[in-house]
Amino acid sequence: MRLFDGIEQYIMWKHANGYLFEKGESTLFAFSRQTGDIQLADVKSEDILGFLNGTPVSTITWRLKYWTLCRFFEHWFSRGAMPELALPTPRPFVRQTFVPYVFTKLELRSLLEATAQNQKLIIRIDGATLRTIILFLYGTGASVGESTRVLQSDVDLQKGFIRIRSPHSHRSRYIPIGQDLVDVLRQYVAWRSQIRGPSQHLFVTKKGRQVCAEKIAKNFKRLRTIAGIHRRDGSRYQPRVSDLRFTFAVHRITKWIEDGVDLNRMLPALAAYMGQVGLGSTERYLSMTPERFRKDLDKLSPMRGRGQWSNDPELMRFLTSL
Repeated sequence: MRLFDGIEQYIMWKHANGYLFEKGESTLFAFSRQTGDIQLADVKSEDILGFLNGTPVSTITWRLKYWTLCRFFEHWFSRGAMPELALPTPRPFVRQTFVPYVFTKLELRSLLEATAQNQKLIIRIDGATLRTIILFLYGTGASVGESTRVLQSDVDLQKGFIRIRSPHSHRSRYIPIGQDLVDVLRQYVAWRSQIRGPSQHLFVTKKGRQVCAEKIAKNFKRLRTIAGIHRRDGSRYQPRVSDLRFTFAVHRITKWIEDGVDLNRMLPALAAYMGQVGLGSTERYLSMTPERFRKDLDKLSPMRGRGQWSNDPELMRFLTSL
């Protein structure tokens, strides 16, 4: 069997088993472009190592690509399509120390102003679209990838709800949105109706095609530079568009604390709203809230164990009603 045929059949097998496998597809096809459409039996350990080390990436990304290739070759070895392949030694796991960036409201305003003032610097996406995407991410806590999958039919501005589609079926959700975001989307949809293109997606390029996450990230980087937003904590990582998801969560928690809301009740609701399976990720946002709220945070249930989240019947009824 040739490599390209093996990749296509493997992707079909993954899809048949309920996986979207977007990143995996990208990795496998990139590998095939580098090695060429050779026989599976001719793939060598050196080919894999050359591919993995060809572009400087983080250890986490390196390991993700490594295990994608590893499972691909194990799949075809178990089916007798190739001999067992001696894979290179994987890089050791490195504990992630990255801390997301939380934008201030002033910085968010600067980003929005930059979309209107710098139209010529925005690549393949209209300023109106990029501005709306920023507000959508900040107003819903959705991931960048989720925003690219929203269809026009997913938006119900009459009821104030949006369907968020996720590659993981258990994370897809139907969420309410605030009136400010409803107004922003209503204005955008009216502008969007003038665009002619093949895509039914809500956010599209200047040619009417679905916007991809990479283009959003690249344009956001330009806006951030124009707005003069950068980290001052010594981190080598600059603020990213995906940090808007963290900003949504931290700003929401901060407002709840200021209003005296019971976070033992609302944090699980926040997890459900953001499509998170467990509370681990949501609890991470607590450490990112302003230090002046530390006493309030120390009283919360993460210090006392996680059992009570699911053992509260009233809370579970509340989550069910979301």
